[in-house]
This record gives sequence, structure tokens and C-alpha cells, in this order.
Amino acid sequence: MAMIPIAKPMLDEREVEAVRRVVLSGWVTQGPEVATFENEFATFVGADHACAVSNCTTALHLALKVVGVGPGDEVVTVSHSFIATANAVRYCGAVPVFVDIEENGFNIDPDRIEAAITPKTKAILCVHQFGMPCDLEKIVAIGQKHSIPVVEDAACASGSEILWQGNWEKIGKPHGDVACFSFHPRKLLTTGDGGMLTTANADYDAKFRLWRQHGMSVTDAVRHGSKQVIFESYPELGYNYRMTDMQAAIGRVQLARLPDLIEARRRMAELYRKGLAEIPGVEAPGEPPWARTNWQSYCVRLAEGLDQLQVMQTLLDRGVSTRRGIMNSHREPAYADPSTHRVSGSLENSVAAQERCIVLPLFAQMTEADVATVLDELRQACRLPTRERPVAAAE
Repeated sequence: MAMIPIAKPMLDEREVEAVRRVVLSGWVTQGPEVATFENEFATFVGADHACAVSNCTTALHLALKVVGVGPGDEVVTVSHSFIATANAVRYCGAVPVFVDIEENGFNIDPDRIEAAITPKTKAILCVHQFGMPCDLEKIVAIGQKHSIPVVEDAACASGSEILWQGNWEKIGKPHGDVACFSFHPRKLLTTGDGGMLTTANADYDAKFRLWRQHGMSVTDAVRHGSKQVIFESYPELGYNYRMTDMQAAIGRVQLARLPDLIEARRRMAELYRKGLAEIPGVEAPGEPPWARTNWQSYCVRLAEGLDQLQVMQTLLDRGVSTRRGIMNSHREPAYADPSTHRVSGSLENSVAAQERCIVLPLFAQMTEADVATVLDELRQACRLPTRERPVAAAE
């Protein structure tokens, strides 16, 4: 039996030809392809500015830095996310303050944010987990009430939409101060690796462009095209956070594919929803009426009586790849030192999501037969008697 993978990027000769064109042009680092990709991405999401960088983690670092997060500050966010979310806060010398997620969802619970705010709070960092938009209307209102910037970790949310003041708008417009995207191969739109920052603030965008290239006052492209000799300067500390033209060329092809990829994933997700209604003990993810997710991942919740590890291993043995529910940073050894973070209230929903949820395969190339196979194997796995769990590593 062929393995059904958890994810599979959609790449073919169009991406190959795009890279070939760039390679033969002789300009392969950050250059004209990056600039065009930025313009096309900004147009797609409806943002005034889009700045390409090396990955979403670097995007988060620059976003937090630009809104003023520095040593000793606090950023209200979730532990229930890939560790890069919390790590980006620490890169700034700041402390992530973890609040819980919604009981029946995977995003930050807006009703818990204000209790976590202190005079040290310099930003709210929300995550559109699995591509499902957060309740931005509530989160942005809290930020405005307390004069705290809102940064969106939109790593998974390329193409997702939110109903905003009566209109459907793309995540990344942005609705907060800055939105950060990932183009990792697990994402719908991939450049191999890469990231993007979108904002309505021209000053922020100028800072991103300065910082991503070592703080260089004049870009390579400007110097290359100048009829006069230009000496650049380095007015402040910067980083090597650039995207290459080869990556951007792939990104442009991927961006053109994105609407079709989302349509295919939403079709597969609907098949999952209908099929899961007939499997006792497995709860399908919901979609609020004000959100249209890209279904970057399809995460189901297991009933208390089902053993997560056993279900996953049984599926793997039967040729179906899955992943555990999203990690919690506060449970990782890198956050064992209490000084690395602060917890606001209980994180019981976050922990339960990690321990009781599994991510099922979902990718645009899936067929109805693939979905039916996953559902059949999941149904069988959930009927097995619970076995004793192995002793887990200390958390």
C-alpha cells in the first residue's frame, strides 16, 4: 500500500521553467523577481506594502522589532503554536506571555488577552493556526483600546479570508499592524522556504527593507542600475534576511496557483467533514461564519477514550501519515527556565489540543478515494482497544 503523506507541495514544470529563466538571467539573489513577487503578493492580499524575507521566523522578528518590542518587554501570544512564534519574541530580548486558546478551536482566546496585559506589554502576537483566521475583530479592538500593536502570525494563512466590516478580505491586508507569512513546503504557497511581511505602514516597510539586507542604505539593484558610482552606508544593525530571485520566481507561479489550490483543499475538507460525522469519537474542526480558511491543515479532535499515539501508529502502519496536535512552547526544554516566559491563567485547552488532536493528510492532489481511505482507516483505528501508553519524556 502506498503511503498517503500528511502534505505534498504542488510543483511541476512551471516552477522549473521559472527557476531556469532566473538562473540564465545571471541575477539569482534578491533582485527584480523579488520585487515583482512582492508587488503581486501585495495586490493579492490587498496590502499597501509587502516585503519578502528568508522565512516567516525572520518576518516575525522584524515585525516585533518594528513595533518597538525590545529587551524586558512582554508580548501576549500563545504557547500553542510552532516554537518559532515564541522564539521570535525572545530574539528581541522580550518575554512571551502565554494565554490559552479557545476551548473548541485552535486560536488565541480573545477573552483571555486583557488579563495578560501589563505595563510591559508591547505587542499582541496572534496566530492564524492551521490557516483558520483568528477573531481579529475582537483582538484588534483590544489592541486599540490599550494602544498595543497587533502582529499576525499568518504563517499558515495564505489565501484565508475574514469577514471584516461586512466585506470578505484576505488575511494579510493586514487588519493588525503587520502580518507575517511562511512559504515553507508544508504551506499552500511554497518557495522552498521564505516569508513575507505585509503592512499599511510605509515607515515599517522601509525598515523591513533596510534590516533584511544588513542595514545597507542602498540596495544591490540600485547600485547595479546607477550611472554613477554609489557608496552605501550601514546606518544601523541589520540582518541577512533576504529572499533570492530563484525563490521569488517559484513564488510567483505558486501565487497564480493559490486560488485553485484553496478550492481543491476546501473540497477535500468538505468530504472529510461529511465522513467524520459517521465516526464516533472523532470531532471535525469547525469554521466560524466570519472566516474562510485555506485548510492548510485538517486537525481533528479525539474523544477522551481514544489513545492519540495508538491511533496515529495504527494509521501509520496502514499507510496513512498523521501528525500530533500543535506543540506547546512552554512544554519544551528550551522553555524549562521560568525566566523565558510567563503564563497567564490556565493553558488547559492548549495542552488538551496537543494531546487529543491529530492532523490528517490534506493536499490539493488528494483524490476522493484518498480521503475515503483515510476515513476508513481512521474508523478502524478508533475501534481498537486502548493499550498502555509508553512513558513520555519529561515535559
